Amino acid sequence: MYTIILFYKFTPIKNPEAFRYQQKKIAESFDLKGRMLVAKEGINATFEGLTKDIKAYIKQQKKTALFKNVVFKDSIGNGKGFTKLMIKVRSEVVTLGVGKLNIKKDTAPAITAKQFDSLYKKNEDFVVLDLRNNYEIEAGYFEKTVNPKLRYFRDLPQKIKELTYLKNQKVVAVCTGGIRCEKATVLLKKEGFTNLYQLKDGIHTYMKKFPGKHFKGSLFVFDNRMVTAVQDSKQREVVGKCAYCATKCEEFYNDDSVRPSKKIICCEACIIKHKKLRPAVPV
Repeated sequence: MYTIILFYKFTPIKNPEAFRYQQKKIAESFDLKGRMLVAKEGINATFEGLTKDIKAYIKQQKKTALFKNVVFKDSIGNGKGFTKLMIKVRSEVVTLGVGKLNIKKDTAPAITAKQFDSLYKKNEDFVVLDLRNNYEIEAGYFEKTVNPKLRYFRDLPQKIKELTYLKNQKVVAVCTGGIRCEKATVLLKKEGFTNLYQLKDGIHTYMKKFPGKHFKGSLFVFDNRMVTAVQDSKQREVVGKCAYCATKCEEFYNDDSVRPSKKIICCEACIIKHKKLRPAVPV
């Protein structure tokens, strides 16, 4: 049995290259595959391994100060999520491109999955600002979602002007595991968003605790599964639609008829007609 984990932490890394080397050795010792990005601002990773090896890896990492309070989010793997192990040094662990931010000090207040769910239960006046890429949202989204239609996360600074109507509304920012929200809400606060919150530990955690409720569809993930239900639920519905005929499906392909290539959803019938589509397997 296999498990996939994703985790991150914004924390100063004095020597990213030395840290990368150390983390590669640790991951290799547990026979993990996947990727980790390391930067001076922190770490961002997703790994797959045998469930027993993943548990042992987490146990060992939790013994160190840096990983002690890291939240490891897990879902069922298939042993094919990644083909290799990649641990790389980058300038940012998630690219926003606005320079150095004091994330720990300036990020928006976090609300738990339970608190977030209660907003729906109480029928509160709020909107969900989904900070994932547009194609991710096509596979699944929360009720009350505002989609800024980001092609990439780094497009957010240019999109903020289109979101100014939300500045005084109650806004809950969401993303897959929390990393994009933790960073982006610093920028949104600087731009005048006055009633801003973020979903703690992301959509992944909400789906695990409240399967089939206010998140509709599947969660797009950056491994070879492409999408996951996180937690099996009879209430889960497919909301993705074929880009050509609108048939409900959630198979992703890369559309090479445009440059740069873009990810789209396509059904089995239409894939036969469109020769410039190829499976959107990321690694």
